[in-house]
Amino acid sequence: MKIVMATGTFDIIHPGHGYYLEESKKVGGKDSKLVVVVARDSTVRSKKRVPVVDEKQRLEVVKMIKFVNEAYLGNENDMFKIVKEIKPDIITIGSDQNYDITNLKKELTDRGIHTEVVKIEGYKKGQLDSTCKIIKKIKGMEFDENIFKEC
Repeated sequence: MKIVMATGTFDIIHPGHGYYLEESKKVGGKDSKLVVVVARDSTVRSKKRVPVVDEKQRLEVVKMIKFVNEAYLGNENDMFKIVKEIKPDIITIGSDQNYDITNLKKELTDRGIHTEVVKIEGYKKGQLDSTCKIIKKIKGMEFDENIFKEC
């Protein structure tokens, strides 16, 4: 059985996340195991973004996705630590993730980690197909007490 590792922030889950995880699972084949590593809040902040949903809740939601066999929080100090522990056969990179695949492969090899790296091409297109678009839409909505009376 092949182990496929997918990583990301997974803040405000949308169809693009589902597409990425489903395609990641397919890369490993029918009987593969999909392990997802959810970025820590501190890691997201270090990239100049504040997550809307905290890391524990993001992890909980990712664990509920049907394609996911296991999910873990990443390491705050060394993103390769969990890769060494899990030993995936394949690591997938989402279409919107800005990794230089060549540099990533070199870094993995330099650390003695021999795994295939696959960029997932394509994306589930839609009006609200990214966390940023969802946030912008919410910010632009006119507040209506009838709509938000339970909030």
